[in-house]
Amino acid sequence: MKRSSGRKYNELRKIEIDIGVSKHAEGSCLVKFGDTHVLCTASVGNKVPPWLRNSGSGWVTAEYGMLPRSTSERMRRESSNGKQSGRTQEIQRLIGRSLRSIIDLKKLGEYQISIDCDVIQADGGTRTASISGAWVALKQSINSLLNSRDLLIDPIIGCIGAVSCGIYENTSILDLDYEEDSKADVDANFVLTDYGGIVEVQATAETLPFSQQKYSELFALAKKGISEINTIQKKCLKLK
Repeated sequence: MKRSSGRKYNELRKIEIDIGVSKHAEGSCLVKFGDTHVLCTASVGNKVPPWLRNSGSGWVTAEYGMLPRSTSERMRRESSNGKQSGRTQEIQRLIGRSLRSIIDLKKLGEYQISIDCDVIQADGGTRTASISGAWVALKQSINSLLNSRDLLIDPIIGCIGAVSCGIYENTSILDLDYEEDSKADVDANFVLTDYGGIVEVQATAETLPFSQQKYSELFALAKKGISEINTIQKKCLKLK
């Protein structure tokens, strides 16, 4: 099996993360997984949801959206339709869950950090690129609270990354672009931590069921890919 991009079966697309791209946000980055580009920002607020008031606990939430011309044909803004699609709601909940898994909300105190992920250009893997970029923006916003002494202890307990894997032409491959994703027999998304924790796995057979052996192949590819993503995330933030 030969990939149209020329990549090996276990090779990520070229990944770039540029930080500090938003003047006003406490944390921001532009993350690029090949031709998938996502702007991620983190905004710090001192009002938590009503059920957390006076609890001493903070909150992390996320919103996700695709710009009208992020795809080959212009799509309508969801605000024009009066509601978000089920896909959008599912993805932003996934981003929020993923980020909350690697932060101690008690140590965060009564701050709410709102993450916004806006897809500028889509070529497959927008949710995984969003999660990987969102962690970088979140970490910057926490650093801003530490630098201002509003927080004295770092509540971040780990680094998370996400990547897609799939079975394409009977071969397990890493980091699918749109062409591969649209034709894959199996599509999977993995969210993992840098210390070996599993946050979420989404795996679907598009045609016939797949075997446990094939699943193990996909998981091994995801672990390899996310380890490389974690290295890029930490490097852009100058973390060890």
